[in-house]
Amino acid sequence: MMDYIRDPAAIYAKSFAIIRSEADLSSLPASAEDLAIRMIHSCGMTDITIDLRISADFVESSTKALAKPILTDAEMLRHGIIDKALQVICTLNDPRSREIGISKQTTRSAAAVELWKPDLEGALVVIGNAPTALYALLEMIDAGGPKPAAIAAFPVGFVGAAESKEELFKNSRDIPFATLLGRRGGSAMAAACVNGLSKGLS
Repeated sequence: MMDYIRDPAAIYAKSFAIIRSEADLSSLPASAEDLAIRMIHSCGMTDITIDLRISADFVESSTKALAKPILTDAEMLRHGIIDKALQVICTLNDPRSREIGISKQTTRSAAAVELWKPDLEGALVVIGNAPTALYALLEMIDAGGPKPAAIAAFPVGFVGAAESKEELFKNSRDIPFATLLGRRGGSAMAAACVNGLSKGLS
């Protein structure tokens, strides 16, 4: 048999210890350390702290909002959330999203945001894939729509990802936020953010 660590708890403990020894968490609010470590663990990149931006009130506001449905843009993100007691809503595959997207000539991800309205006020929004979903959310808020309790924004890619997150960072609309500037992001990081909020490092 090959020699490697098999015990899940030992793997987690060693991983988190390595992250703490290698990552510079000094620029982040102390309350956000657990979720930052979770996000680093999800991607294997300790240098994301350079681009990680978390408002001082994000953890408190987001944690309170966990009592309400969490709104997400991707099924992969929804399935990556460990705590199954949390109610997570993803409207991407709702047939109405396709219809709205066609009528508005936009992506299905952006159209799916329209279906968040009944649950959006005071909710935690977590975006792990589509820049157009983040843009659509910000446009909805700017137009006088419901305001979420907090936004965790980790859209990924080469078109619109960096720009949409920069828009949130420059103008958070007085909403607590967490985001990773630049092209990097993804559903694994976004789910890790939620897991850090709900489970800490346990």
